[in-house]
Amino acid sequence: MLSKIVLNYQLQVNNMRQLIEINGYRNDDRSQKIGLKPANFSLKKQKGNWTSQEMLKLPAIIESKKVEGYMDEIKMHEHKQGTFISLDEFEKRMGWK
Repeated sequence: MLSKIVLNYQLQVNNMRQLIEINGYRNDDRSQKIGLKPANFSLKKQKGNWTSQEMLKLPAIIESKKVEGYMDEIKMHEHKQGTFISLDEFEKRMGWK
């Protein structure tokens, strides 16, 4: 159980740059919400050197269906080989959209 938590954390850290980009908001908006200057936020995004406190705050400011779909895709590809569809396509096929 603990190893799964650590692996999920590593997955988020390793993909935070992409998750922030997928979210689509401007850096200055997101940086203010976690208490960083926009330049520092941009640098941390590029280097991926977030503190544990920043990593606790980031999910709340980037949460969206697009981010969830991206993370789901990554997790599925890590666990199973095969053909996958996006969250949007799945919802369409299920008749939820």
